[in-house]
Amino acid sequence: MNMQVNSSSKKEQWKRLRGKQKLQYVWDYYKLPIAVCLIALYILSYTLYGHLTKKETLLYVGLVNISAGEQLTGDLSSGFIDSAGADASKTELKLYTGLYLTEDPDDPNHEYTYASRIKIMASIDEEKLDILLMNKEAYDAFSQNEYLCDIEELLRDIDPEAAKTLAPNLVSNGLLISQRGLFKGAGLTGDVYLGVVKNSPRLNMAAEYIRYLYSVP
Repeated sequence: MNMQVNSSSKKEQWKRLRGKQKLQYVWDYYKLPIAVCLIALYILSYTLYGHLTKKETLLYVGLVNISAGEQLTGDLSSGFIDSAGADASKTELKLYTGLYLTEDPDDPNHEYTYASRIKIMASIDEEKLDILLMNKEAYDAFSQNEYLCDIEELLRDIDPEAAKTLAPNLVSNGLLISQRGLFKGAGLTGDVYLGVVKNSPRLNMAAEYIRYLYSVP
């Protein structure tokens, strides 16, 4: 009986309200469920937007002990996407920059080196690091710790012609790429080595990237 009275009372009260008064009435009585619905709608919209706009990562590349300018950085990332004919709105190349490693115990940048090492190891464990572009010190460290695959074997299996072309530049588990293609006129000091991470699940794309680097005039 009380429920019926309350229901009738609310109906009468609703009829007497005008314009903004009705909006205020709805808000006063239903603000909690409205807030919950709005939050749920926001979460759903945010998740859907992220799913629709998420790009496929074709390759993960890390620069170790190498400082690349804006032009070279663009060539190493978006330049490859364009060269591969991929849709830049749907695909990307992840380029890790600012990574620094050294075995010198007297180096003053111990904290920075430690942070870089952690990032590199985590990326390798998560299979989110395919190619390393590095100086001789970093190349020696990765090679000695057996993080790199045999590039000669990789190219021989995937691209025999590239294996023949790059034979003079092959080193143990690496490729000396300083005087070829994209790096030849980049103005970097010292040699640049390329290594392919052994557990990379994108070896075919890594081979494609190697072809891109040495073929760029």
